[in-house]
Amino acid sequence: MIKKYFIFLLLWSFSFAFAQETVFRGVVVDAKSQNPLENVVVTIQNTSITKLTSKTGQFELHSSLNGEQLLLIHSQGFKDLLLKIQSNFGQIVYLGTLQLEDLYSDETPSALITLLDTDLSDDSSSSEMTSGLLQSSKDAFMQASAFNWGQARFKVRGLDSENGTMMLNGMTMNKIYDGRPQWNNWGGLNNVLRNQEFSVGAAVSNYTFGGVLGTQQIATRASLYRKGTQLTFSGSNSAYTWRAIGTYASGMNASGWAYAVSAGKRYTEEGYFEGTNFNADSFFISVEKKLNSKHALNFTGFYTPNSRGKNSPNTDEVIGLKGEKYNSYWGFQNGKKRNARVKNIEEPLLMLNHYFKIDEKNTLNSGLMYQFGKVGNSNIDYQNGNSPDPVYYRKMPSYFSSLYAKDHGEFSGDFTPDYENAEKSKIAFLANSEIDWNTMYLANQNPTENGYEPAQSHYVLYEDRTDDKTFALNSNLNSQISSNLSFDAGFVYRNLKSHNFQYLLDLLGGAYFEDIDPFYKGNLSQSDLQHPDRQVKEGDIYGYNYNFLANTIDTFTQFKFSYNKTEFYLGQCYSIANYQREGLYQNGIYANNSLGKSDKVTFENFGFKGGFNYKISGKQWFFVNAEHLTRAPSLRNTFSNSRLNNTIVNGIESENVTSAEANYVYRSPKLKLRFTAYYTLIKNTSKTSFFYAEGIFDKGLGYDPTDAFVSQTLTKLDKKNTGAELSFEYQISSTLKTTFSAAYGNFIYNSNPNVSIVNDANAVKDNAQTTFDFGRAYLKNYKQAGTPQNACSFGFEYRDPKFWWLAFNINYLTDNYIDVSPISRTSQFYINPVNGFPFTEATSERGNELLKQEKFNPISLLNFSGGKSWRVYKKYIGLFGSVNNALELVYKTGGFEQARNANFRALNQDVSSGTPSFGPKYYYGYGRTYFLNLTLGL
Repeated sequence: MIKKYFIFLLLWSFSFAFAQETVFRGVVVDAKSQNPLENVVVTIQNTSITKLTSKTGQFELHSSLNGEQLLLIHSQGFKDLLLKIQSNFGQIVYLGTLQLEDLYSDETPSALITLLDTDLSDDSSSSEMTSGLLQSSKDAFMQASAFNWGQARFKVRGLDSENGTMMLNGMTMNKIYDGRPQWNNWGGLNNVLRNQEFSVGAAVSNYTFGGVLGTQQIATRASLYRKGTQLTFSGSNSAYTWRAIGTYASGMNASGWAYAVSAGKRYTEEGYFEGTNFNADSFFISVEKKLNSKHALNFTGFYTPNSRGKNSPNTDEVIGLKGEKYNSYWGFQNGKKRNARVKNIEEPLLMLNHYFKIDEKNTLNSGLMYQFGKVGNSNIDYQNGNSPDPVYYRKMPSYFSSLYAKDHGEFSGDFTPDYENAEKSKIAFLANSEIDWNTMYLANQNPTENGYEPAQSHYVLYEDRTDDKTFALNSNLNSQISSNLSFDAGFVYRNLKSHNFQYLLDLLGGAYFEDIDPFYKGNLSQSDLQHPDRQVKEGDIYGYNYNFLANTIDTFTQFKFSYNKTEFYLGQCYSIANYQREGLYQNGIYANNSLGKSDKVTFENFGFKGGFNYKISGKQWFFVNAEHLTRAPSLRNTFSNSRLNNTIVNGIESENVTSAEANYVYRSPKLKLRFTAYYTLIKNTSKTSFFYAEGIFDKGLGYDPTDAFVSQTLTKLDKKNTGAELSFEYQISSTLKTTFSAAYGNFIYNSNPNVSIVNDANAVKDNAQTTFDFGRAYLKNYKQAGTPQNACSFGFEYRDPKFWWLAFNINYLTDNYIDVSPISRTSQFYINPVNGFPFTEATSERGNELLKQEKFNPISLLNFSGGKSWRVYKKYIGLFGSVNNALELVYKTGGFEQARNANFRALNQDVSSGTPSFGPKYYYGYGRTYFLNLTLGL
């Protein structure tokens, strides 16, 4: 009896306790994508009652408080949501679906695409070398790396963008040519590219196996866009002067239709650097039809033509004379600035997606894509004339002040500077430091009694053109097999036909241009033996003409297991790629190896990755991710001299990539912290580049010491990147927040790659060798170039309850190194090309001095930003402004050694003169820049 009474008493106590509580339940989702948000802090203000949302966005909060309370929902990167709630003891209150809006959507250029000219070698690469992803991640570290460190060309984990996977509606958008996204294709589409999902490093992604840098998925499904009109007006003094974007989204109507449209314009006559004109348009449309409760179709199309004048890298000599804003690529024509090196891009994209909700636990999303268009990089070509380059080395003072005496064609040790002509050269350069368009026009015409008439052109403007046609299809399955197990699988097939050719844009007043190489004679000079001695005109193809043909298939499967305290996943991938070159010209130098199709190169690859997540508590967890994969080399690096012949790089093979990371995360209403340690090893990479070299060939190898324009191919190059990341955010009060981010990296070359050189000039001999093995380049433990390896950022942000905010941050970046010349690190560097023996004056001590890698000065950047928003008649007005590099620091962001002096004597004499003619070339960052953005939400 007593036992029964005790049980009754216990049950009555529980029921009484429950009767004295109110249970609040709800689901928190992203307002844009409608995806559930995990680990969102849900708390009753001024109490210790706090919960974190589950993986499905759900929460359950128990309150014994009576009366009206305030419920605060907070998550980093989103606007706080504050709700009034009323306790009713003994009841369960369903709050429904609560939507959090992106904190940065209206106030900051969160998906602003900054295009940087990092063409360290003057080639026609199809895509920029900008690192990382289109950052709109909520993580404080990623925000710092994109907006604070990005101006100094910081690369997340030291990795180039081919190590990340960019996707549009589940379709891979990295170019087959070089593995990188074509960032220019996304310019001006900021308002319609905000529906983004990120996975960083080897973390799990629902859409693809991904790369070691991470995955970025952009969704353009019309029903995802918030209904309404948004107008954006911007002003800046960096890449462009002004920008205007208009966007409208209809939302899903009763008949099952939704659409979104956007159009924009960016323009400047001259950007931050001299002569850097910019003109870009953007047009976007997305239309969705909901067929029924299970099926929907969505069409996406965009067209973003843009034209951008490049800026030149310059030597210290040039910068000393003209300043860091100087650009040697432009000159006045008829009173207007004209840039000779302009990048033009027109690559429209059409995509059709099918969304199939099989049932509540399974979805299948598939798509078709067709992208076509052109990428052109203009330049000046000339025959039988002097170089039009205003910084051509023979025009510079250093050419005269660094002269050494010659004895029978070989430099002796006697230093004989000509200071008189050096001073005359300096005066002439300062007076005429731009491209002289008028002189080139006059050179292309003959004088007559009535003036001038067109004649054979000695100077023309041409484009290195790439016209791509890409067809792709994909399908992605997501399945929730059980409450603990989910499964993802997918594939992407891509077919590429890439037409590459030299296109004559402007005869510059002349009548025609000869399709020959004037450095050779007879058949060797012919671009196409099938059509010798052609006279080409504007709109004609000349010089080189070939197709790249490629097919790739990428597949993946992934299993995710989820339990109360632990989560883990396993992923696998398989891919196959085949490449082929099809020569459309029979080149005179390579008559037997240029016309028709090359052998087909096929690469089969695989990968595995996995991760483990342990929830230490509701506020902190620890997780690790690791992956190993092989991947095909890029199409660009598979052929050693694709412009002229079908030769495949000797020893080309798939790259091997191994990566691992460990993470600790702590999140509470006031403090958010992430610490990550990572390791990445990339083996067997290949790299092809072009340059003009002097004195690199020695008689001991059986060929003449010819100075020539050569192609250089590195194989078996390994890279090792290790480091750590720290992200810290602390909410000091309801209005004041402080952030700190830090990156430590050690990015080195981890092997001594093999160097081979293709010298077309050696083909003047019958059956002569044109490809030469230079052996190993001793690059191991040299630093990888192109990014600061260490960085930190400290900032404060004040957000007033009246919807205005101010922020500032201080950034310090260091350990940025110059890109070294591999050919100068081979044993041939010490060999005299005249006699084939080592230079008598060469010592290892002096060689080490000459070959020491340059380290750039540290960079300190002070940035300010702020904004204000208003609600006027239920309409939104947002104003955002920022000032970067407020102290106007002048700093180098990158640079490269010129490989022209590729032997000990030439480099030693050039450096010892004190005014080297072929010193390294550098890129500089922006000085003080501003950005103003006005947004109207109608």
